[in-house]
Amino acid sequence: MMGGVLTITLLFCTLLLLLDPSLSHPLCTDSRAPFTLKTPLNFCPYNGSVCCNSTEDLQLRKQFQAMNISHQGCASLLKSILCAKCDQFSAQLFRGDSISQPVPVLCNSTFPLNTSQSSSALNGFCSEVWDTCQNVSILNSPFATSLQGQSGVTAGSNFTKLTELWHSKTDFCNAFGGASINGSLCFDGGPVVLNNTGTPTPPNGLCLEKIGNGSYINMVAHPDGSNRAFFSDQPGKIWLATVPKEGAGGELELDEANPFLDLTDEVHFDAEFGMMGMAFHPNFVQNGRFFASFNCDKIKWPRCSGRCSCNSEANCDPSKLQPDNNASPCQYHSVIAEFTTNGTALQASLATVAKPSEVRRIFTMGLPFTSHHGGQILFGPDGYLYFMMGDGGGSGDPYNFAQNKKSVLGKIMRLDIDTISSAAEISNLSLWGNYSIPKDNPFTEDEGLLPEIWAMGLRNPWRCSFDSERPSYFMCADAGQDEYEEVDIITKDGNYGWRVYEGPNLYTPRESPGGNTSANSINAIFPVMGYYHDVNVNEGSASITGGYFYRSMTDPCMHGRYLFGDLYAHAIWAGTENPENSGNFTMSQIPFSCAHDSPIQCSSVPGSSLPALGYIFSFGEDNNKDIFLLTSSGVYRVVRPSRCNYTCSKENATATASPSPAPSSPSSQVSWLNHPYKIFLLLFPSLSFLVLFSV
Repeated sequence: MMGGVLTITLLFCTLLLLLDPSLSHPLCTDSRAPFTLKTPLNFCPYNGSVCCNSTEDLQLRKQFQAMNISHQGCASLLKSILCAKCDQFSAQLFRGDSISQPVPVLCNSTFPLNTSQSSSALNGFCSEVWDTCQNVSILNSPFATSLQGQSGVTAGSNFTKLTELWHSKTDFCNAFGGASINGSLCFDGGPVVLNNTGTPTPPNGLCLEKIGNGSYINMVAHPDGSNRAFFSDQPGKIWLATVPKEGAGGELELDEANPFLDLTDEVHFDAEFGMMGMAFHPNFVQNGRFFASFNCDKIKWPRCSGRCSCNSEANCDPSKLQPDNNASPCQYHSVIAEFTTNGTALQASLATVAKPSEVRRIFTMGLPFTSHHGGQILFGPDGYLYFMMGDGGGSGDPYNFAQNKKSVLGKIMRLDIDTISSAAEISNLSLWGNYSIPKDNPFTEDEGLLPEIWAMGLRNPWRCSFDSERPSYFMCADAGQDEYEEVDIITKDGNYGWRVYEGPNLYTPRESPGGNTSANSINAIFPVMGYYHDVNVNEGSASITGGYFYRSMTDPCMHGRYLFGDLYAHAIWAGTENPENSGNFTMSQIPFSCAHDSPIQCSSVPGSSLPALGYIFSFGEDNNKDIFLLTSSGVYRVVRPSRCNYTCSKENATATASPSPAPSSPSSQVSWLNHPYKIFLLLFPSLSFLVLFSV
């Protein structure tokens, strides 16, 4: 029997090492963000930012007592192992799942060590556990539980000692040991401590080239992995374009007269309305499915008809709302509709035009006011559709929708568009259209929460993206009210504070017909980056525009930093995380200029050396991970620093290592789509949204 245990143990060890560590900022095993306790834990020695509340702390105490460990030294070690569930990095320590893996990965000095974790992880904690506990009786041992059904140990076996389960320390640590490899973490007997590498040096500057004159608000890389991308404008058209190779002198190839899809008859286009987002199914190359998020006017279009978001369930009466900008409450709607390329080409990747009629209406909702309705949609690494929705408008969110668990306003929603609910399910759950609810959405643990909600407490999410290398980094910029623009890391069931807080500051609403929420009643998650409205003394600031983690090697000195900007285009920032995977960011305002050999010559801001970008509506990312700026004056790409005479010591070393774009042929069906961590990120608004931001 022990031979079978050894064989399967080696397999278990191999599988453990092959698991993607899902490099993460502080995150709990249930995918929620750590929180700050109002009272200290009684059993586990964790304080500050933790993943256990008092109830869970009591459960761990009872589990420890049931082990009945007589050896004091071993008891101390087992207590620390159980309490690792309270560590703010428990998602990494347990590789994301403390149910199927009840023991954290124990630091093993026989494995190579990565520098992300402090040197204390070299202490060989796994060996210490074996040496101390090998002959100690441990009832209900978490190590035995890990083996049931996997290593030949039958459920209900009465083995209590490590030596009854393992041939040697080597076997034990092969199964339960690990190291801080590739940025993942291991447990060394106490709270995780990361290495601080000192204050990072910001890049010398950001070099841009102008490749298009058109003004677009969304860009999505073609899912076939080629050098093509989709662009859309606010009135409701989508185009398929070919992106030229960086440095080749080419311009964006896009036929304005022949759009991929024209929804201008359905879309209500006005100062703060239009086509807000687009998303392509993870299997688009095979199924041709894609989605558009837009606004419509029920007076002008009969199919613009849905339930009003101001309703009795949300404690709101639309008859008591005043007209807003001459529009009646819920005259305008937010819509997500499904479209297809099927039937327009032999295969989806060859399609240059889509069918103009809807396949299915996914979501329809009436808007109480004429602003703050977000609208971005994107697919996450989990295959679900994320829908960003603002607080519905009205200065200061007067009806407190963002904190109302029975309202989808001021929320990020997470929808399953592959499984469509029955009519009865839609009615029973009061869904807004044809979708279903992922089984792990937060409402399963909070019955007071609408089932669509993934995160709440947002004013107007304005560009969100998943980091292509670390999918747990779901970054969202949230437009502020009077003082502060912010960047948040979005987590399951996270509450980002609005309108209790604006950024890190308490907010006092001007009016509160919908009631107030006290700061003590929520565990607000504060921004990881942001800026006050006086950032530009002369020009001021309008609203934040979220971006991406820069993952291209075109500018190696920018690699790994989060790029974002302000609508007014006078400032672009790079956020650098330090220590890596800590969730702590230092942001630097980066000088930027236009390359002298730009394919389209850039004009300058009068009296300034800055290129005249106009307004930054969005950032985009292509299949090479190059970053683009979609502005009112055109399309710009981040290029090699030397083209603007910026110094980057890494540029020459990486110039030959930069990835080449896939062939432009539409038949190029690259398999990167099948990787679970590759996402298609979309973008929206336009110059006319300046009004929205200033309200």
